[in-house]
Amino acid sequence: QMSQTAVCNRHHSVDQQLCRWLLLSLDRLNSNTLTMTQELIANMLGVRREGVTEAAGKLQKAGLIDYSRGRITVLDRPGLEARVCECYQVVKTEFDRLLPRPDSPAT
Repeated sequence: QMSQTAVCNRHHSVDQQLCRWLLLSLDRLNSNTLTMTQELIANMLGVRREGVTEAAGKLQKAGLIDYSRGRITVLDRPGLEARVCECYQVVKTEFDRLLPRPDSPAT
């Protein structure tokens, strides 16, 4: 996951990285809402806070998320999936292989 994230950070836009991070976070939660500051997201992505502000603004304007005071609510997951880079599926597939969810069928 670390090497894939490094590749993603080098080759994809902050918008795509934010979509990837949001989707991977939601995959591990039972909620569509994350409590997270832009500063913390910027640190997680290795970008400037202003880049996260701009990317989150674009996603909010597109109706994909609602962002207010450190709370991000995903309103349109398929819309995020349409914008995310291929790195999301690569990381998700490997994560699911290594750590299957307890509610997933055995393979």
